[in-house]
Amino acid sequence: MAFEYVAYSLHRKYGVRNTPTVDRRLLGDIHDPFELAPSEFRKLYRVGPETAMELIQRLEIQLKGKRITSISAEKQVLCTLRFYATGCYQRPVGEQWGISMSQSSISRCIHRVTDAINSGLFFEEVKFPMTQVDRQAAKEVFASAPAPFVGGTIGAVDCTHVSILGPKTHEEAYVNHHGYHSINVQMICDPNLKILNVNARFPGARHDSYIWSSCPVRRVMQRAFDNGNRNILLIGDSGYPLEPWLMTPLPNQPEGTPKFRYNEALCKARNPVERLFGVLKGTWRCLSQQRVLLYDPGFAGKVVNACSTLHNIRLREQINEVDNNIILEVETHVHADGTDYNSNSVSSMGKRVQDRLITNFFS
Repeated sequence: MAFEYVAYSLHRKYGVRNTPTVDRRLLGDIHDPFELAPSEFRKLYRVGPETAMELIQRLEIQLKGKRITSISAEKQVLCTLRFYATGCYQRPVGEQWGISMSQSSISRCIHRVTDAINSGLFFEEVKFPMTQVDRQAAKEVFASAPAPFVGGTIGAVDCTHVSILGPKTHEEAYVNHHGYHSINVQMICDPNLKILNVNARFPGARHDSYIWSSCPVRRVMQRAFDNGNRNILLIGDSGYPLEPWLMTPLPNQPEGTPKFRYNEALCKARNPVERLFGVLKGTWRCLSQQRVLLYDPGFAGKVVNACSTLHNIRLREQINEVDNNIILEVETHVHADGTDYNSNSVSSMGKRVQDRLITNFFS
């Protein structure tokens, strides 16, 4: 479609017929992808031209080279967006229209832009609600969702695997239960598929509950609970432990019982995180299982962070259009006042919270 649109533009501009020989020769004279129609631009780069230009402006200081012959920030961002969008090898990305760079240049651009997004934009765009005001807003978003969940829910949590090249060190730790090398990425999102937190530091063999045990968000939720804020929750699947701030389903409940209705409501409410993974990998194909990130696990995690950042930016763009490393597992957790809580006491407190929700809302 992009080729046909440019060919049509060339026909209008130069008066040449739509012949492949002439069009391909003249394509080398067209270096500005922003001349494309917005719909065609979005197909190539997954964001609209205005959003791409805003992204370039926000990253320009970090990407600007010192030499006259340096690659422009615009080209660096566009080739990186194209790589994220397709997940293909770097040489084909460099040979596509509007980019025209060598494989080594593409590689440097991908690294520079990915690092710039991680250091400059990631923490601005992917933010977990930390203040009381932010948490109240997050609860209201969940309460007004098509499938709400009771108890002050602010997010749904789950993990997904992102395929990578097997690393040279600790290779066995990255073989997941599906049999391929990956990093196991934990994400938290709201009902609108906005990403609130990303943890892309763990190898594919690590279980979801292991990742959660070392997650900074878990410590944030526990601290809020210990400080008396008992009405904020996350919801997860059965791969996560039941905790006072994390509700999980109850297995094998008879249909029509309060516990069954609790399960049904929880599963419907956490459906957005499943949809998020489909949307994220479908948009940024470099994260899909069919594409393997040919980078070390550390940089692969940065690519995940960058795509998550762009996902939230893209989500805001769509809303505006409508409106116009391995960490050791910790087996005991310390309360703010110095009291030790082991996993059994946390689970028992979680069970009491769960029973109260079932009694108050599903009986």
